[in-house]
Amino acid sequence: MELKIEAILAEKAGKACKELFGELPAEKQLQIQPTRKDFKGDYTLVVFPLTRLAGKSPEQTAEAIGEQLQKDCSFINSYNVVKGFLNLELTGAFWKDSFEKIFSREDYGFQAAAGDELPYLVEYSSPNTNKPLHLGHIRNNLIGYSVASILKANGHNVVKTNIVNDRGIHICKSMLAWQKWANGETPDSAGMKGDLLVGNYYVRFDKEFKKQVAGMLEQGMSEEEAGKKAPLMAEAQQMLKDWEAGKPEVLNLWEKMNSWVYKGFDETYRRLGVDFDKIYYESETYKHGRELVEKALKEKVLFTKENGSVWVDLRDEGLDEKLLLRADGTAVYMTQDLGTAVQRYEDNNGFESHIYVVGNEQNYHFQVLKIVLKKMGFDWSDKLYHLSYGMVELPEGKMKSREGTVVDADDLMDEMIKTARDMSEELGKLDGYTDQEKKKIYTQIGMGALKYFILKIDPRKNMTFNPRESVDFNGNTGPFIQYTHARIKSVLRKAREQGLSWEAEAGSGYGEPVALLDKEKELVKILLNFREVVSEAGLQFSPALIANYCYELVKEYNQFYHDHTILGEKDELQRKFRLRLSELTGRVINTGMGLLGIEVPDRM
Repeated sequence: MELKIEAILAEKAGKACKELFGELPAEKQLQIQPTRKDFKGDYTLVVFPLTRLAGKSPEQTAEAIGEQLQKDCSFINSYNVVKGFLNLELTGAFWKDSFEKIFSREDYGFQAAAGDELPYLVEYSSPNTNKPLHLGHIRNNLIGYSVASILKANGHNVVKTNIVNDRGIHICKSMLAWQKWANGETPDSAGMKGDLLVGNYYVRFDKEFKKQVAGMLEQGMSEEEAGKKAPLMAEAQQMLKDWEAGKPEVLNLWEKMNSWVYKGFDETYRRLGVDFDKIYYESETYKHGRELVEKALKEKVLFTKENGSVWVDLRDEGLDEKLLLRADGTAVYMTQDLGTAVQRYEDNNGFESHIYVVGNEQNYHFQVLKIVLKKMGFDWSDKLYHLSYGMVELPEGKMKSREGTVVDADDLMDEMIKTARDMSEELGKLDGYTDQEKKKIYTQIGMGALKYFILKIDPRKNMTFNPRESVDFNGNTGPFIQYTHARIKSVLRKAREQGLSWEAEAGSGYGEPVALLDKEKELVKILLNFREVVSEAGLQFSPALIANYCYELVKEYNQFYHDHTILGEKDELQRKFRLRLSELTGRVINTGMGLLGIEVPDRM
């Protein structure tokens, strides 16, 4: 990976200090940062930490270092001093040479694969088979898929994983409701996706259960007691026991309903544009978890209570006691997560990191998971990382699965595409396109709007999703970025139609004769920063850094496009440079948005 410009300048400034003051400053004393826009210069050296070496005032120190740097570095054009800050302006040739290097790289922004590196496991989605994917799942899937793509771009070996929560009391609730009230209804007979059908019966269970609880409350029973003794809940709990005992009729019903759900999930994943390298199922990994719990119990890492339930004592870690197996022998979520983590470690012969993309309501769960694995002797538990993301709400508030107030992922995607169509028609942006072309572009705009609006927010923050606001063709939105990409493609198409080329001829001295204007230089500077943004996004597991970089890039390009003619430029070298600048900007937009899973149309 190439050295950052800041690192090069820091090294040069250190050598200048050694030459001037006889001592090489510590790395932390050499603070280089981009120059503020209201001052002349490209990069600024903060001089205050260096005054002790110089034995001079900040201004005198800055002047001395500036003069030495200009003498030693041919790429420094000029300098100026503002109090304790040394502002350095680099030459146009430096910026053009730097631009040429990245322009020639088809894979610009990507780091070469390490090869034999242990994988980064990224777990996302984690759906329950009692309901369809909803808006919350969309944020989860988009973050996970994008983080995996960003890690790959940084040269890491990545395995995208999913854990399907296909067992437990919530699954039994939808199964029991279907058994009681479906009259044999299937996805085909109902004309709906299987995950939606099963989800409807989960909602039905909750409604019927609340009716039973209300009746028991009227009889004077407490709410807690009524919740435990309601006949429906008792039946669901018995069904869970029968499932874990392998009762054939329960397993057959479970397999049938899950097959409906998986087919529905696959369709939603395809539309959303996400996939997985390996899918695990809780119905399998919980068994491994139980074995781990039983082994740890024998080794006295865990303990049992009077009712036979198995617990781990975490009070020495500042937490409390955590249940691992219920009194009736059934497993809890923690049990399966223990089994899944160990299974994945074994399947991959280890991992560099295991990243769980799971909402922040599970912070405590993952804190406990790491500690319990450590107590069981798995020192690699330190490699588990919970990418804790915030909740996503609609303008009208929170969603609740049991009450059927969630926004179905498929419905939302349909709405986004419809909104994109309505706004495009209103603006007349696709006049003259065929119906098939329009349909494809509506989908690209609608899905791009959805993905960008969600991913531009720091994953750790809560967010409110506003569908119409996300499809705006102006401002920090996906369509605005897509439209800029289409604009660039249009410029390049017209250039080819006019027989123009923009390749640099070897040895032509292409870089020097063209004066680099301010808007051109600012655009080059942002393009040069792309590799660093991709690297930082990988370190922080933050697609938002990529998203907002893309927005800043298109803003700068649009200002350049507004201020300077491209095809009409009379100077051939100047025109060639602007076309090359446009081409690379388009490529970087395509690459950056691709890391977010967003397609950018060539025409809009």
